[in-house]
Parts: sequence; C-alpha cells; structure tokens
Amino acid sequence: MDARSPLEMEIRRRITTAGPMPVAEYMALCLFDLAHGYYTTHDPFGGRGDFITAPEVSQMFGELIGLWGAAVWKQMGAPENVRLIELGPGRGTMMKDALRAVKVVPEFRAAVVAHLVEVSPLLRAQQEKALEDAGVPIFWHPSLADVPKGPAIVIANEFFDALPVNQAVKTDRGWHERRIQIDPSGDLVFTIAPEPMPFFQTLLPPALQAPRAGAIFEWRADTTAIDLGRCINDNRGAALVIDYGHIETGLGETLQAVGQHAYADPLTLPGNLDLTAHVDFQALARAVEAMGARAFGPIEQAQLLQRLGIEKRADTLRSKATRAKEIDDALARLIGQGRTAMGELFKVAAFAHPSVGVPPGFEA
Repeated sequence: MDARSPLEMEIRRRITTAGPMPVAEYMALCLFDLAHGYYTTHDPFGGRGDFITAPEVSQMFGELIGLWGAAVWKQMGAPENVRLIELGPGRGTMMKDALRAVKVVPEFRAAVVAHLVEVSPLLRAQQEKALEDAGVPIFWHPSLADVPKGPAIVIANEFFDALPVNQAVKTDRGWHERRIQIDPSGDLVFTIAPEPMPFFQTLLPPALQAPRAGAIFEWRADTTAIDLGRCINDNRGAALVIDYGHIETGLGETLQAVGQHAYADPLTLPGNLDLTAHVDFQALARAVEAMGARAFGPIEQAQLLQRLGIEKRADTLRSKATRAKEIDDALARLIGQGRTAMGELFKVAAFAHPSVGVPPGFEA
C-alpha cells in the first residue's frame, strides 16, 4: 500500500506526465492546493502548530502595529473611511489586538473598515471567531487586487516569505531553471533544466554578473508587490511589511521547510510542511516603487518596535499583571537578538504615497 499523500501522488503524476517541475510550481502546490495544500488544510500557528509569529508571542506587537496605522491615517489627512488591510492574517490575532489598541484613537477606529486577504477557509473561520466582537465592518478577499479602492493602510506580517519562489542554478553554460524530478530510486530530488535561460544573466544586478558554478539565485514573481504598489499609489495610502529576508539582492538558497517547530527536507511530505524563502527586500521595494510609492527601510524589527514604544508598553503591562516574567520573555523574543529571537532576524519596510510623508518609526 502506497503511504504517499494525495498531493504527493498528484505532484508525481504531473512530473511523470510533463517532466521536471519548477520549484515555484512545487511550492505553490504544497502551500495553496485547494484540496491538500498546507495553508488550506492546516492551522500552522502557535505551540501546537509548526511555528509562532510575532502576534502570537504578545499582544504588544499587534497593539503597536494598530497605533502605527492610526498615526499613518493622520498623516494621510484623516480620511473618514479607511481600509485597514491585512495580508495573510493568520488567526486574526494581530488585527484583534490592533483594533483594541486604537480605541484610544476613536476617530480612527470609527473610520476603519477591515479587509482581510486570506485564501484558507480554515484560517478564515478562525479569523471570523477572533474578530466577531471587533466592532468594525470586516470583509474577506482572496487577493489584494479584490479590495475596493479607497484610502488604504496595508499590513503584511510574514506574508511575502510564503509566496512561491523561483530558483536558477549557474553552470559553465549559463543559468538553468531549478526543477524537481523523480530519481531512479523513486525519491523527489532537485535537478536543472537541460538548456540555460536566454539572457537571464543580463537581468541580474552588476554585482552578481560573475558567480561561481553551482551558485543559486532566487526570485519571486512581482505580481503581489506590484499590486501592493498600485494599492498604495492609487489610494494615497501606506503599507508595513514585516518578514525575514535580506536587505540587498544576492545569491544563495533560502528555501526551507518547517514542521513541528523543526526544520525538514522541503521535498518530503508535500502539503504537510510549511515552505518559505527569504524576502528580497530590495526587489520588493523596486516593484512597489515602480508603481509610484516611496520605500523606507528596511530596518530591524527591534528598531521599529522600540521606536513605537514597546518598552514603555511592557512597563505598563508589567505594572498591571501578575505574570511579569511572561511579559519580559515576550519582550526579549520580539526585540532581542540571537537564534530564538525576532528582533534582529526580522526586517521591516514601509511604503507610502509621496503625499503621506515618512511613516512613523522610519524617521532618519
């Protein structure tokens, strides 16, 4: 009896029929296949899931992001109706904390209509439950392009790292697309297309023009980044993107799989592991700026949270709570350095229409 999952059987069928599969196609199937994809069938968050995101670490994270949005709204001229958009809202934790925090800015809260971009029916159900008493209108959409036009503030925490990534491998003959095939022993393995991609090297930054053989280059389709830039520019709005990645476009493989808080082989258990790859913040900024928005940062997550007052907020919570150690641990996780902390690993970029000015936390 074959113990392979239905998704793995489908991937193998496609490879057998059409030949080796591009990495981006494999990643998209593993994460977003409607019947068997990781995000459409799993709740990956929290201690019982596969990873923990910053909003799940502490309420302080979402609260400060909400107040950031309120400050940006004022810089936008305080429009009477503003779309507060979250890309990939997880369990709804960050939006819930953000909306609670902005009760101290009642004019902003009264102007907010929340729009959540979510493809997972499982996570949407959790978001609906978490936000049932939010007190603001809430709508769900499958993509950012589906959100109605109008003044907009977009938040994306650990969203772009899950978008499918393409890979190419350098050989003496040029750059070849990296693909996935079935080897003679029946395992899924990486391979490369037999012919190099024409003119691919001319698209790379000058610093990457002469790499060693075997070097790997990753890139994402610009579709979502362009949609973000268009949303900001057309609606005279702003966005905050928080993720792990590199500041400048470079070489190297960052595709990884995580299951039960441990790293795994990305070619095993398709649909049952979270696949991610680092965000290229320089490429992201290029695509967003091409639509007319201005880019700020990236800076470290610790820098932004400290500038927004997380330590003062921690002091306030500590004075009211009996679990001071939990607050200290959460603060260390969010702004600390080291392998298990997020402060240095995660980067934050902001994007804004030129009329908005410099977003809070990104002043020179």
